[in-house]
Amino acid sequence: MIRLGCDYNYEQWSADVWREDMALMRTAGIDLVAINVFGWSSVQPRPGVFDFTALDEIVGLLHDNEIKINMGTGTSSPPPWLTHRHPEVLPVTADGTTRFPGGRQAWCPSSPVFRDHALALVDEMARRYGNHPAVDLWHISNELGCHNALCYCENSAAAFREWLARKYETVEKLNEAWGTAFWSQRYSDFAEVGPPRLTLSARNPAQLVDFQRFSSDALLDHYRAEAEVLRRHSAVPVTTNFMVTAHIRNLDYWSWAPEMDVIANDHYLDHRLEDPVAELSFAADLTRGLAKGRPWMLMEQATGAVNWQPYNVAKEPGQLLRNSLTHVARGADALCFFQWRASAQGTEKFHSAIVPHAGTDTDLWREVLELSATVDRLADVAGTTVEADTALIFSWESWWATDTEARPSQDVTYLDQVHHAYRGLRDLGVTTDVVAPGADLSRYRTVVVPCLHMVSDAEAAAITDFVRAGGNAVVTFYSGIVDQDDRVRLGGYPGAFRELLGVVTEEFQPLLPGQEIPLHGGGKATVWTERLRLTTAEPILAYAQSPLKDVPAVTRNSYGAGQAWYVATHLDHADLRTVLRDAVGATAEPGELEVVRRGQFRFVINHGAKPVEHPVTGHELVTGDHVDGSLLVPAGAVRVVRLGEAS
Repeated sequence: MIRLGCDYNYEQWSADVWREDMALMRTAGIDLVAINVFGWSSVQPRPGVFDFTALDEIVGLLHDNEIKINMGTGTSSPPPWLTHRHPEVLPVTADGTTRFPGGRQAWCPSSPVFRDHALALVDEMARRYGNHPAVDLWHISNELGCHNALCYCENSAAAFREWLARKYETVEKLNEAWGTAFWSQRYSDFAEVGPPRLTLSARNPAQLVDFQRFSSDALLDHYRAEAEVLRRHSAVPVTTNFMVTAHIRNLDYWSWAPEMDVIANDHYLDHRLEDPVAELSFAADLTRGLAKGRPWMLMEQATGAVNWQPYNVAKEPGQLLRNSLTHVARGADALCFFQWRASAQGTEKFHSAIVPHAGTDTDLWREVLELSATVDRLADVAGTTVEADTALIFSWESWWATDTEARPSQDVTYLDQVHHAYRGLRDLGVTTDVVAPGADLSRYRTVVVPCLHMVSDAEAAAITDFVRAGGNAVVTFYSGIVDQDDRVRLGGYPGAFRELLGVVTEEFQPLLPGQEIPLHGGGKATVWTERLRLTTAEPILAYAQSPLKDVPAVTRNSYGAGQAWYVATHLDHADLRTVLRDAVGATAEPGELEVVRRGQFRFVINHGAKPVEHPVTGHELVTGDHVDGSLLVPAGAVRVVRLGEAS
């Protein structure tokens, strides 16, 4: 079955509301509830004093109502007594100032004091609930690193030095990796190294990348410490909620994923983006990549508006169902919401919920009931996998290295380029796996490599070998430029991919904001251009205006049994889509339908304002109708067809 769940912050409500909520949860078909996510100060009100009275009652109520529990360890935010007695656990920002309690995640990931107190709480939780029949999943902390991923305090500085010593072994190797001959930064001892706090100038970019790596590892180490305590007392699966989303970049989830018993993600539409719905699809595909193609769970989404964007836009009628089933189409076997009941107080009081402030006589509640009924009809989809013959390579390390302080153009940002390429594929109806650099590519026909600025020799070889063996690759600008130490690959750009692409770029020529260069045959280049010459490639598009007149902007190179395309400028959506169409061999025309095949099921999602016909035969699960050759999908609707002969 596809599970339907939510966060329940019972500590915000009285006991009479708890009993009302149990009945409403049964009505809504809720079968998995996350509790105790922010429960530390409730279950441990004072040092050494634990009070599980309320939590015990909630566990009992959920169990009596046959609702399973996603049990939080409660360590996501420390109680006031801990930071009052031990202010040294508080995080410090890059400017050297301390961040204080009053929000959430007011703790340093490298603090031994915080770690000791957190693990003591986890031990109490695991002993008490580890074998309870209602507990179905352990939920460590919450959105680790959302606010406190980068801490620059003395505890973090000491831990960073230890991490560097393990990685480089000698300070001479560190100096080589960081290029410390520049600006007289050479170290004579690891004791001289600190975190990259703010300076009067731009900071060492290799140091910045290593600090990102260290910070991701530090929080992963905390996750492992909590998981070890849980597994000592409980056989229940353990996970935490990732934040595969447009505004969180500090954790390298490729290194985290193998540690999870279940891959879980939180996702909220971000209306600061050009196309929030396309980003939802990308995030779902990336989460599936972290799950190695297997089903995953959506730990959090919103029924309507969130509370943390400049403009918190409510969902349109039908959008709750469309968004939710897009996640299912792309591999989710669980749909959970933050939160069950909208808070009356606190920072998130205007965040939407399953039960809004207006109660259950609302369109929102009725949409939740519609979703619940629809999910029940999709039970057979659970456990199936998504089919894709195109991959897109995504790298958190390249994100860190691309968006550094000193770069050729501040308008070139990694995630924007990734989203740009992904949106072109999605518009063409191409279902895409998102994979890590160095992944096995042998099962794909085409691989898209957007802005892979930082790439190791082995990761570059995986792409080159794929093309040599007969695959197609599309590489976009600012790729292959530096190695894993952020060292420029000499001899001309695009560095690691020169031979594969059959081009050499002598010089980057970024464009100023608003500047455009026309292309032969129409279209325009913006943001970025290169002074590029061909070695073995052929030109596909060229600039039509000086100073780059007739210089290739898009090229194609035969390499081994395959072909490699290079997009050396920023194309608009339509032009990039055309390049991707030719490279991928896509036949679908851009439209409002999003079509994804998962196992024997085809999801057809109409994002448009008009009904659309889609050719398919089989049994449609949402309406129960049989389809023989053509399916009419109403405006804003979702249809799910079990493929086969219609009866």
